[in-house]
Amino acid sequence: MKFKKMFCVVTVILMMIVQSAQVSAQAELETTAESAILVDAVTGKILFAKEPDKELPPASVTKVMTLLAAFDAIEKGRAKLTDIVQTSENASQMGGSQIYLEPGEEMSLKTMLIAVAVGSANDCCVAIAEHIAGSHEAFVKIMNEKAAQLGCKHTHFVNAYGLPAEGHYTSAGDLALMMREAIKHPLFLELTSIKRYDLRGGEFILNNTNKLLWWYRGTLGGKTGWTSEAKYCLASITARDNLKLIAVVMATPEPRSHFRESMKLYNYGFAKYEAVPIAASGQVMGKVRVGKGTVDWVEAASTGEVGTVVQKGQKETVTHKVVIDCPAVTAPVDKGQVLGKVVVYEEGKRVYKVDLAATKDIPKGTVFRQMFKLMKNVYSYSG
Repeated sequence: MKFKKMFCVVTVILMMIVQSAQVSAQAELETTAESAILVDAVTGKILFAKEPDKELPPASVTKVMTLLAAFDAIEKGRAKLTDIVQTSENASQMGGSQIYLEPGEEMSLKTMLIAVAVGSANDCCVAIAEHIAGSHEAFVKIMNEKAAQLGCKHTHFVNAYGLPAEGHYTSAGDLALMMREAIKHPLFLELTSIKRYDLRGGEFILNNTNKLLWWYRGTLGGKTGWTSEAKYCLASITARDNLKLIAVVMATPEPRSHFRESMKLYNYGFAKYEAVPIAASGQVMGKVRVGKGTVDWVEAASTGEVGTVVQKGQKETVTHKVVIDCPAVTAPVDKGQVLGKVVVYEEGKRVYKVDLAATKDIPKGTVFRQMFKLMKNVYSYSG
């Protein structure tokens, strides 16, 4: 009973501390967005939040997941950028933002993805969905499955383009999760950072709807959205001085206010926080002995960026440790096989980890190699 009472007291104290921190952040920064979040793109650390779990219509910011689901299909070999996508009657009848596809009109998958990323083309969303999954409905199911896989608790998609529909919603917090996943695909930043694209031989011009690309230094990409129901929304990413931040604002009230409120979040983040980079993605951070293989060692490299974000002046509180799971493995070893991890600490508390993986395949060695190695070891020992 005494332990239970103590546990309750500790829980209440922790809740008060968290609430106090949230109130402090709110006092330092105010936003007209109904829901907003600012996170470190590398670690996911939340630097500011206002109603981050509030379920709201996302309008065309839906297309962050549309693009992500398409990129997944491409990376898994279910589609290629060079595929020719034929427009169905269904796709050609979409309203809202569009490039006015005609039934039977053909474009490469990459061109249609650009039209989605730059011009927010609803008709291309449906054409892409049908090409990859066979139907728009099947593609939306993939989107929802991906959202669940990422840990999104406040998201449900009804369509791939974001026009108002009952039961179509997400949250700023969930969109930040989607953005963190999307930027792992180089194609996402490549396409969403295009400022202008000439379509159909220059007959149709696409200008990027994300004006932060012009107005805010360091902006790398993102996706806008607007409907009368959703108001103005924006999910974006910006980088300065090794610090990569993702900002999401939802339901800002008037034209261009989603840009203003996003810049407000970014200004807050860059003024108050700094990055502590430790290692780049793919950097070798250790090696592991290989038994019965064609070589005796395999390098272990980070599977992502290693580092964290702290308030300015707190860099000295950050440390890290390389942990190898086992000093030796037996061949065969697969490229990408997890061999250990890098753990990042702040003031001695674990805050982030990145897996270390084998940099190449190590096949099993021949019997003759094993015999030669054994004889060499015996000779070295006897000598």
